[in-house]
Amino acid sequence: MRLEYIAIEGVIGAGKTSLAKKLCEKYDARLLLEEHEANPFLSDFYKDQHRYAFQTQLFFLLSRYRQQQEISQHDLFHSTLVADYIFAKDRIFASITLDEREMVLYDKIASLLERDIQVPDLVVYLQSSTPRLLANIRRRGRDYESDMSEEYIRNLNEAYNQFFFNYKTSPLLVVNSTEIDFVNNENDFDDLVDQLTRPVAGVQYYSPQK
Repeated sequence: MRLEYIAIEGVIGAGKTSLAKKLCEKYDARLLLEEHEANPFLSDFYKDQHRYAFQTQLFFLLSRYRQQQEISQHDLFHSTLVADYIFAKDRIFASITLDEREMVLYDKIASLLERDIQVPDLVVYLQSSTPRLLANIRRRGRDYESDMSEEYIRNLNEAYNQFFFNYKTSPLLVVNSTEIDFVNNENDFDDLVDQLTRPVAGVQYYSPQK
């Protein structure tokens, strides 16, 4: 792959990590995964979002910032980096979980950190329906996601769509992933990879025909 830094994005359950891992295997790329399970507030957040939103969000913000500092480190063995998130996603979650006062404080911290963040050469947004996202979440059966509500995923899905509708920071490929299975179906994966090998300028859309 000629791209040096690719970031995969999407709502919880969209398949970001699975796609990132498969791309790394195919191209012997370096892998950067978000550390969800390292957040000590996450399981409590899904039980009581109002009480634990700010702690959860601040931990993610600082954890993602620390990871992002590793991107610029030279890797002699891999020419491409694939990540399963972009740093800007933190604001999406903050916008739907924090109250007005918390958001003011969050903005002050995030604005300072964002200055040092490297922009991906390509962002791939896996756009999916809420029912498909919920089915994927239930199927993988993570304990800390067991209390996640349908309303939360629906709101998050709407926030993601709104964010990427206005996204202009880097080239963006929007993939309609509701009806495809790039994890278990190699034809679906190969078709998606074919789209990634084509130059993307601005925003482009890929809607597989099934």
